[in-house]
Amino acid sequence: MPATADTPLTVMTVNTHKGFTTFNRKFILPELRDAVRKVGADVVFLQEVLGTHEEHSRRWAGSWPETPHYEFLADEIWPQFAYGQNVVYPKGDHGNAVMSKFPIVHHRNHDVSLPGPEKRGLLHCAIRIPGRAMDVHVVCVHLGLSEDHRRQQLQLLCELVNDEVPAQAPLIVAGDFNDWRQKADAILAEGAGLREVFVHAYGAPARTFPARLPLLCLDRIYVRNASVHLPVVLPRRPWSHLSDHAPLVAEIHL
Repeated sequence: MPATADTPLTVMTVNTHKGFTTFNRKFILPELRDAVRKVGADVVFLQEVLGTHEEHSRRWAGSWPETPHYEFLADEIWPQFAYGQNVVYPKGDHGNAVMSKFPIVHHRNHDVSLPGPEKRGLLHCAIRIPGRAMDVHVVCVHLGLSEDHRRQQLQLLCELVNDEVPAQAPLIVAGDFNDWRQKADAILAEGAGLREVFVHAYGAPARTFPARLPLLCLDRIYVRNASVHLPVVLPRRPWSHLSDHAPLVAEIHL
């Protein structure tokens, strides 16, 4: 059924761990694709997704896709996708990606890396949904491990939102915030008018890491000019085998 202005938008965020199980023991990208497909989300936010990797492609030649991982995951289900390359090394690259069932009319990757070895980015996309007067803006996030870096990157995210997203446009920001000390909510509420969907629905952010026994609240979904119905953390089976982060899913009403 075609989407209209009243149709809710289902979104999902998952850290793909470059297509490998914990400790890189097994390549499971095909299994991950099957699991993501079963969720049936309209828009999927991906972190740590590989573009290329020459060594892995030779080692796992029997199952390694011929296309970049984000394109392999999108396949025929999500005809639109955008990739933000964050990390480049001699053997390949990885970053964030957004997959969408609706047209991505604009995308831009913002490098928010700070001095040190970590390379991080914010992938901003504008998505056009039939029947809507304004595009839906989404930002796929992967922040640093250092609290000081995260604080600065959250301020950069606020600047991105204020500079590039119209004040009345629906906005969804999701991904791996690495915010184990739960500092992001106040910064994003004050600086960009964003509210976290699990906090709004249940009074606390979702525990997502490690996926086998989630203790830390690292992954988030924030919205502005939208409401959310029953956000969920996906169950350990099969997800604890497919990622070190438990994925999040939410139904967004625009």
